[in-house]
Amino acid sequence: MFEAILTAFQQTTWYELLAVIFSIAYTILAAYESNWCWPAAIVGVLLSIYIYFHAKLYSETGLHVFYLLMAFYGWWQWRNNKIPSKKLNISELKTKEHLLFIIAGILLTYILYYIIKNFTDGALPLPDAFVTGFSLVATYLMAKKNIENWLWWIIIDGAAIFISTNRGLYLFSVLYFIYVIIVVVAYFKWRGELQQQKA
Repeated sequence: MFEAILTAFQQTTWYELLAVIFSIAYTILAAYESNWCWPAAIVGVLLSIYIYFHAKLYSETGLHVFYLLMAFYGWWQWRNNKIPSKKLNISELKTKEHLLFIIAGILLTYILYYIIKNFTDGALPLPDAFVTGFSLVATYLMAKKNIENWLWWIIIDGAAIFISTNRGLYLFSVLYFIYVIIVVVAYFKWRGELQQQKA
């Protein structure tokens, strides 16, 4: 078992390793509300676009193109983070907003599944579409500093572990496992800050 895992990691490319490093850096920096999370995201995303395209995970490829755009949007949104009067504060979704975002995620998943299934040779069309559809929503929530984004990422990253393992992207599987741990820590960190804002 250990030898199989070691062999898999030995087959990992340098650009996959770099993508993982920059992706972890992005998540940790985002948890600490550092504006430097966005440049880290841009580098990690560009590498991931190349990797996912060659793994025939076209929905994931498209998702990372969206991530690239959202990294620039998030950078712009957070740019005044150090200026108290212009700081974008952590916020919570109302129940109605939560339901709307869930419906949006389901619709995006269905549309992407239909496209992947009928018009591409994409691998794992439904899980790939699910991760992509709900990641689009969660990324928007991250850029807006909605605390619920972290809860969504727990589910999304769990599904991404399955996809990456299935496609032989073992280092990415480890990345998503690390994400789950970071996301849980980030959620409680943001929850504490939200309570301070309300005090």
